[in-house]
Amino acid sequence: QVQLVESGGGLVQPGGSLRLSCVAPKTAGAIYGMAWYRQFPGEQRELVASIAGGGITNYADSVKGRFTITRNKAFNEVYLQMNSLKPEDTAMYYCKAVRAGPIELWGQGIQVTVSS
Repeated sequence: QVQLVESGGGLVQPGGSLRLSCVAPKTAGAIYGMAWYRQFPGEQRELVASIAGGGITNYADSVKGRFTITRNKAFNEVYLQMNSLKPEDTAMYYCKAVRAGPIELWGQGIQVTVSS
């Protein structure tokens, strides 16, 4: 089963930065859009940021101006640069890719903890 691979999470102090990375394997085929979601304990997964095939980006209001999503289409990679992190950004972060079908591919999730 095709699965995305995320990296870059961890523990950071408030005000700090982290960069998440996600790669879809070549076996995934052509990827259209990619996105990052996050999930707080006991809540549903929510969209953090997305980037369409043409490069148009979309952000949750809570992260606008602090997070930046970018993509390397040639290598099926997507990144999330997170600056000015707050304790309320603490969550499990998931990468999603959409391939032909449309079929959604997900990563297993990576923990981001913002704490002093």
